[in-house]
Amino acid sequence: MSFHEIKEQIMSCQDCKQKFGFTPHPIFHGTAQSKIMQISQAPSKKVHESGLPFNDPSGAKLKYQWYQITDDIFYDEDNFYITAIAHCFPGKHPKGGDNPPPLACANKWLAKEIEMVDNEIYILIGARAAKYLFPKESFEDLVFKDYQFNGKPAIVLPHPSPLNVRWFKAHPAFEEKRVPEIRERVWDVLGLNGQ
Repeated sequence: MSFHEIKEQIMSCQDCKQKFGFTPHPIFHGTAQSKIMQISQAPSKKVHESGLPFNDPSGAKLKYQWYQITDDIFYDEDNFYITAIAHCFPGKHPKGGDNPPPLACANKWLAKEIEMVDNEIYILIGARAAKYLFPKESFEDLVFKDYQFNGKPAIVLPHPSPLNVRWFKAHPAFEEKRVPEIRERVWDVLGLNGQ
């Protein structure tokens, strides 16, 4: 099956319509040659409505504060392949925040995406994405150490959501020390260092 066929199948997937109670809107961005494969948890309601990944407060922190790159660079499909454990917004949780991403989506699509994309590095965003791909590792270890996945470097980030403020306060070394290291890796892959 070609990359184009996988993409078409993801974009037309409606497997969770009954579970969600609304029409799923799969979010997909990138090509088979994207340099960075970024795997997060699930799109937010704002992303569901706009169709543009990370077009929300989480995305603003990720793009402008952590990576320190422009939208033109982030949304250049040669640079970032943007996917998630679940391709669709899973709905709001009654107690606040969003529902967990359905793992059935990752089980159906993610391995195929990983196989098809010839990326240089992986960036995993959020504890759920990290646990899905590194089920035996502690989240703190994953965030503060360099790992390999599928024979390539893998970086793990906490979710940049405003709801995650308690984690950032409990782990100040992440933004003080780890973010600059991660930014340098991202810039290296994108060819931005030295410009």
